[in-house]
Amino acid sequence: MRFLRLLKNKNEVWEFVVNMAIITRDLMVGNKKLEALGYPEETPGHNAILAGFQGQQQWTDHFPNGDFMETILNSSFDWNGLRQTYILATENDSLNGVCMLFGHLLTNTAQIFADVRTYWSPDAIYRVTGWKPEGLAQNGVIHLINSGSAALDGTGQQEIDGKPAIKPFWEITEQEVKKCLDATRFCYANLGYFRGGGFSTKFVTRGGMPVTISRLNIVKGLGPVLQIAEGWTVELPANVHEILDRRTDPTWPTTWFVPKLTGKGAFKSLYSVMENWGANHCAITYGHVGDLFITLASMLRIPVCIHNVEEERIFRPSAWSAFGTEDLEGADFRACKNFGPLYKK
Repeated sequence: MRFLRLLKNKNEVWEFVVNMAIITRDLMVGNKKLEALGYPEETPGHNAILAGFQGQQQWTDHFPNGDFMETILNSSFDWNGLRQTYILATENDSLNGVCMLFGHLLTNTAQIFADVRTYWSPDAIYRVTGWKPEGLAQNGVIHLINSGSAALDGTGQQEIDGKPAIKPFWEITEQEVKKCLDATRFCYANLGYFRGGGFSTKFVTRGGMPVTISRLNIVKGLGPVLQIAEGWTVELPANVHEILDRRTDPTWPTTWFVPKLTGKGAFKSLYSVMENWGANHCAITYGHVGDLFITLASMLRIPVCIHNVEEERIFRPSAWSAFGTEDLEGADFRACKNFGPLYKK
């Protein structure tokens, strides 16, 4: 009887979180059915290209979490089939939401919201697992993980030329949708974090995908600054992943990430990347597209404080050269300050 009562409760929780997804979608883009239900003023929605959900504490201490809602809306498909992703930021992190929006508009693909949670050095990995990191992981790995709201595209089950990828929704096949779902478990929420229950998404991103992580920060007295790191997803041996994953939470989606190292500045080592990252969140975009982010940022007058994009790939307006040609990072700050934001208050 106790099992049946628990099952009934979980079915009710599942219905609750699905309704959350439907309501948020309707708030963003509207739903004609609302008029027939007596809510004509809500029918058009808010024409939103980006939304956020506060979630933690204010909501999840009392109600089921928003992980399913965020996961399914950020994905390139739902129960109605393939469609363009909705951009929904976890923890109402508008700055990470902006990076997700940038990544989506630049690549037409779904974006993965993740915490920049832990740097695992080669020595630390060997100490706790007995496995000596090799290949892409030889310098260690960075654990990108969030409470379960990552887009299902992040499983890496879509493919381009036989390699894992994240594709625009119109290029995704029904078979790839099934593979993404098959690679995902919906785990009941960790009640230590989410006392109201809910369902979190669990998958492990396939290795070998070129990706770019980004983060927008607001600095008092300076304004917005953008951080960019190109790199790759990494697959660890199953037993190694299991041990490391349990140091955070085994019910959440994981992406093991290694950035390209340049041997200088913030990209001297994996530790220095972690040390210089300005917040514990990032947006993961498929492809090495840091150059696109840099050009967009210059158009919007947002300086880029760290990046590992090769100089020959970078394009900024020619007027930037008037602010210095040797210290390009400093010139970016000076130019953005001089010209001011493209969209002023």
